[in-house]
Amino acid sequence: MLRGNQSYITEFLLLGLTTDPKQQTWLFASFLIMYLINVFGNSVIIAAIQGDARLHTPMYFFLSSLSLVDICFTTVIVPQMLVNMLTQRKTIPFAQCLTQMYFFVAFGITDSFLLAAMAIDRYVAICNPLHYTTTMSPRRCLLLVTVSWVVSHLHSLTHTILMAQLSFCRSNVIRHFFCDVQPLLTLSCSDTSVNELLAFTEGSFVIMSPFIFIIISYVYITRAVLRVPSGGGRYKVFSTCGSHLTVVALFYGTIISVYIRPSSTYSITKDRVVTVIYTVVTPMLNPFIYSLRNKDMKQALRKLTRRSE
Repeated sequence: MLRGNQSYITEFLLLGLTTDPKQQTWLFASFLIMYLINVFGNSVIIAAIQGDARLHTPMYFFLSSLSLVDICFTTVIVPQMLVNMLTQRKTIPFAQCLTQMYFFVAFGITDSFLLAAMAIDRYVAICNPLHYTTTMSPRRCLLLVTVSWVVSHLHSLTHTILMAQLSFCRSNVIRHFFCDVQPLLTLSCSDTSVNELLAFTEGSFVIMSPFIFIIISYVYITRAVLRVPSGGGRYKVFSTCGSHLTVVALFYGTIISVYIRPSSTYSITKDRVVTVIYTVVTPMLNPFIYSLRNKDMKQALRKLTRRSE
């Protein structure tokens, strides 16, 4: 499409992680395996929770919701990347690129809100156990999950609408393996100040506010645990929170380093590697993190295994 003397872009070229055919072969195999492990592992977690009445509690309700989002989060990115590696056709239409960006941002923010909901659940269970049943009622748990989805999708929709209004008339090469906000902004020939301001302010808010809730929750949890007289009691409490803290550290340790900063400091090579961790590796590891140290989950998985035999 032409406007004046400028040719406006209708599709982008995703360079991926590498252009070396030899490296693409083992990368294709690696990402395919990680994706299948992610889908299978998180599906098993959901099935185990649904199939065991003892796990029909707020904590496991949030965990099954997180597993569902993790599957969706990775599915938005990896299949398209695998197709690009397999066919060597790396182009993606503008509309499809925006769609991918929309769902990537939406599911990523939903992940962070669900992690915050899980932290609040642990805070109520440990610090206010007598009021746990009424505070974390099924209705309130459902409301927390619903709000997480709605706020995340509204946030993503705002970014997508603003991005759709930009003009792209320079290079159409995205030096990334999927359509993300920052790589697209660097290609625009329009004024992106509003987009960048929104990404840094409102974007920081929706990422950091759940993180702050998590930090505050664990400050109170730590204070409560330190009052427990027996060492065994402290270990039991911390073991129930250890899995969640591990996932939080993996998720926020990478995502903050990419998004909570001005776009002028964006580094293609560094951020591409870090992005792989929170988009592919962390969702794949979550089922193992939550099941290996959780006695109830192990029992539910054994029950599921016996049922499938």
